[in-house]
Amino acid sequence: MANLTRGLDAQGYIAREGSLARIGEPFRPVVAAARDRLLDVFGARMTGAYLYGSVPRGTARPGRSDLDLLLALRAEPTEADRADARMLDESLDKEFAQVDGVGTLLYSRERVLSALETYDLGWFVACLCTPLLAEDLAEYLPRYRPTSLLARETNGDLALFLPRWREQIAAAAPDDLRGLQRRTARHLVRTGFTLVMPRWNGWTSDLVEMAEVFGEYYPRWAGRMRATAAAAQDPTGDLDALHTYTEEIGPWLAAEYARVHGIKNPRP
Repeated sequence: MANLTRGLDAQGYIAREGSLARIGEPFRPVVAAARDRLLDVFGARMTGAYLYGSVPRGTARPGRSDLDLLLALRAEPTEADRADARMLDESLDKEFAQVDGVGTLLYSRERVLSALETYDLGWFVACLCTPLLAEDLAEYLPRYRPTSLLARETNGDLALFLPRWREQIAAAAPDDLRGLQRRTARHLVRTGFTLVMPRWNGWTSDLVEMAEVFGEYYPRWAGRMRATAAAAQDPTGDLDALHTYTEEIGPWLAAEYARVHGIKNPRP
């Protein structure tokens, strides 16, 4: 039986979150359309498709939540694959008002199952993704505990994101700032949570709970992390907040993460 307060099963492994049965009624037509279009667009190019995020967890809010998809492809994604995914995302977002954006991640089946990705992308698929179509790669992956190794390999690369975020903020049009704030705030909250995850010995994807758990161990930063979690759910596109992420919270969190868990193994 799962430990509902800490996201672990009876053996102490992270329980897979989400299921098709939890999808709220407003989002069922969107998911049905996504399933059909993935088959039409990608067909034999993909070995499996997944949902992740608030929709399969049953916590999505109509008009406020986005739809997140992940595809495992038979080969490494090409520019043509990415263009097809963008078109699919845009069509779903335009047609269904109940979602505020659609995003599709593309990876090769080989990469998901690679040794280098076992404690990052592999864990993500096995624990945070809900099978939607065809093969479920979780069958070929290990079970996971909330360890320092998992923390390092999932979020031990925050320092690499900070300069990218600064460039994106500087170049962003006003209409793009809300989406940028949502992405960066989510990333920071999740990184703050996984920093303390091994000590807390559990898993959650609830951003508010993540911020609260983090605050138990780093009370000095608790208020700022709570505000970041609130912005991740209801972004305003505030430039001052975005600069706080890149110049205050982000640099401190990256340094503390490296001190506690080390730096994520580099990817090619």
